[in-house]
Amino acid sequence: MTDLAPKYNPNEVEKGRYQEWLDEDLFKPSGDKKAHPYSIVIPPPNVTGKLHLGHAWDTAIQDTLIRFKRMEGYDTLYLPGMDHAGIATQAKVEAKLRKQGKDRHQMGREAFVKQVWDWKDEYANIIKGQWAKMGLSLDYSRERFTLDKGLSKAVRKVFVQLYNEGLIYRGEYIINWDPELQTALSDIEVIHKDDKGAFYHVKYPFADGSGFVEIATTRPETMFGDTAVAVAPGDERYKDIVGKELVLPLVGRHIPIIEDQHVDPEFGTGLVKITPAHDPNDFQVGNRHNLERINVMNDDGTMNEEAGKYAGMDRFEAREALVKDLKKEGYLIKVEPIVHSVGHSERSGVQVEPRLSKQWFVKMKPLAEEVLKNQKTDGKVNFVPERFEGTLNHWMEDVHDWVISRQLWWGHRIPAWYNKKTGETYVGEEAPKDIENWEQDPDVLDTWFSSALWPFSTLGWPDTDNPDFKRYFPTNTLVTGYDIIFFWVSRMIFQGLHFTKKRPFKDVVLHGLMRDEQGRKMSKSLGNGVDPMDVVDKYGADALRWFLLNGTAPGQDTRYDPKKLAAAWNFINKIWNASRFVIMNLPEDAKPAHMPDTTKFDLADSWIFDRLNHTVSEVTRLFDEYKFGEAGRELYNFIWNDFCDWYIEISKVALNGDDEELKARKQENLIWILDQILRLMHPIMPFVTEKLWLSMPHEGKSIMTAKYPETHAEFENKQADSDMAFLIEVIKAVRNIRMEVNAPMSSQIDIMIQLDDEANKHILDDNAEYVENFLHPKDLQVAADIEAPKLAKTAVIPGAQIFVPLTELVNVDDELKKMEKEEKRLEEEVQRAEKKLANQGFVAHAPEAVVNKEKEKKADYESQLAGVRERMKELKESK
Repeated sequence: MTDLAPKYNPNEVEKGRYQEWLDEDLFKPSGDKKAHPYSIVIPPPNVTGKLHLGHAWDTAIQDTLIRFKRMEGYDTLYLPGMDHAGIATQAKVEAKLRKQGKDRHQMGREAFVKQVWDWKDEYANIIKGQWAKMGLSLDYSRERFTLDKGLSKAVRKVFVQLYNEGLIYRGEYIINWDPELQTALSDIEVIHKDDKGAFYHVKYPFADGSGFVEIATTRPETMFGDTAVAVAPGDERYKDIVGKELVLPLVGRHIPIIEDQHVDPEFGTGLVKITPAHDPNDFQVGNRHNLERINVMNDDGTMNEEAGKYAGMDRFEAREALVKDLKKEGYLIKVEPIVHSVGHSERSGVQVEPRLSKQWFVKMKPLAEEVLKNQKTDGKVNFVPERFEGTLNHWMEDVHDWVISRQLWWGHRIPAWYNKKTGETYVGEEAPKDIENWEQDPDVLDTWFSSALWPFSTLGWPDTDNPDFKRYFPTNTLVTGYDIIFFWVSRMIFQGLHFTKKRPFKDVVLHGLMRDEQGRKMSKSLGNGVDPMDVVDKYGADALRWFLLNGTAPGQDTRYDPKKLAAAWNFINKIWNASRFVIMNLPEDAKPAHMPDTTKFDLADSWIFDRLNHTVSEVTRLFDEYKFGEAGRELYNFIWNDFCDWYIEISKVALNGDDEELKARKQENLIWILDQILRLMHPIMPFVTEKLWLSMPHEGKSIMTAKYPETHAEFENKQADSDMAFLIEVIKAVRNIRMEVNAPMSSQIDIMIQLDDEANKHILDDNAEYVENFLHPKDLQVAADIEAPKLAKTAVIPGAQIFVPLTELVNVDDELKKMEKEEKRLEEEVQRAEKKLANQGFVAHAPEAVVNKEKEKKADYESQLAGVRERMKELKESK
């Protein structure tokens, strides 16, 4: 057995332990084909930086589940990996290069991509170091990356199959465009914020010179792309002008007035300019009326040659200049300031530009229908909490086609080639044979396209004979935040169903967001983020894991709270000290924990083993239901209250006594319970439980491969639970009375226990040694017909009343002198309050709240005075 330091030091406990686990290959699946498989693939963090508390929360839950199932005998796989994070990583590397005065276009694609791989390698090593500090039992021999060869093969197969099925197509559509990163964005990569803007009211003259119509727009710079003005069908105000032509201000081009159902006659003037290349609704209107599509902007957000003299200007500079010219030429009617919701790029933060672009899309409706249909079967994906299934279904019911091409260099290159001579398009998993005549599409795929395949591509798919795929797919549990149901969870489900005909995971366990102490979302702009590695350095990984698992219920946000982390450390220190006590009190030849002989149990033994049974049963159930906070409360109450505060204290009577046989039994019981506690706690606190378990007599090389506790029928004893609860209540009541009257445990006192039921007398009689040690009575009376003394401290507990005569504890004369002084003080306070309230000036002019406060003080003093006088009366009668 190893000596343990007097105080828990997480740095010493955790140092070197992770490497030992790796060296012993303890993280790999057991290989036991008779065991049930249980698998989790880690949600791959982006190689854009370090992990944050949200990642720590994810992985703490995942690793707890894996360690729990491993100890239960499952063949577990916890598969690690990372995401190339196309836009995010490219943006980071480009920003780094700009500081060095470099530009990716000058470098060329190959040199730039090499720079990104260097970045990836650097941050992948940082992330691995963080996984190690968190104690994650990941099988690194199966580590994957979304750009590795195997995943690239899976991506190409999926793209080609969807294309051949007519579910991937290329076409011109209005997409969200990021002018800074110069790439398309999907709808869910756009964040809407309230921005200050304006309605610009502009005259559009009739071509025949008969007047003008008033058009209001928030984006006047797009008017160069106007190809019509629309009114609602049947709008009586405009029935006479439909079909007439207008002159586009400052441009001179003629555009028609048309009718279209898109127009809301109740909004504004009921006249809407139609710009098919720069607005998604106008694009649909243009398709219905065969209107020309005129793109007026370059990729970088500057105006192109269609904007005439404004060509080359930034879009916002052009707006300002154009408005000035409209005013100068008499076209501007008014400018109406507004605040409106505007889309911004999630990655660069700039305003998104809706614009016409040729992109690759996934036709989502058929895929969404597969998901909705599957969610009505027994093979559905189960959401924890259940309410988030509605979030998935709502998104699937209102799904839009997914733009999957990105104008980037970092990512999966689209497997499409265009013939240089004929313009023919070829889509295939491999390049065309006569490659010199073909040019590959320069774009890459949206990062989510590859991460949507993560649960099965990481296990060897498309090779469906791969042993890992056959053994561990579908995976069991996905743990992630509720904020990426749209981004990731939904896509994994529809891709998994479409390509494997199975759900990709059985359960989705969703946690909330980690907020700061004030309840704000953690962000760089607020500077309120917390590095989980700093937390580990201060409190230890086990304390952080305990905090994260016990912080809240599934699906709920939680607040980072250093006080709770300090409390977590304190709890671990309590376990440490209890373990140290047990180990120090074992004989030199102590054997590993073994099943105790229940026939030799006394009340405390029967009670603690029944409580252990209950704890094992509840914690196992709650873990399986993903209710980690409730499981934590069960563990805390059993370990701190039942084991440490009561059973260990009660056991000291035998450990310090002369009965060697009784002492040996208590030692055996203590080591069994401690062994079970450490096993129960190991999934959450892997480091400290390993250290303590290896410091006591044990079998096996690690607690990680020890069997998880099970209930034992012979430990069930509800009568002992009830009897011990009564004994504990008696002890607590007498202790409280001692504290109230300042009577130390070293002093003997008279104690009278009036029982509601004489049958409970045996509990105190049978446990006389505990009663003597914990109550320290001078004279103890236990009966149902006890007459309460006139002057006594009383406590009422379930099944009894307890009296401690005060004549034994206090000097009546001295106590009366104290009471007389207190009586005089309170009389003076009452008089002062009465005098103040009798002052009409005070009552009439002081705020009502102040007057009421004074009345409350008076009533309080009077109540205290009555209590003192009653106490004095009792003391005088006792003499």
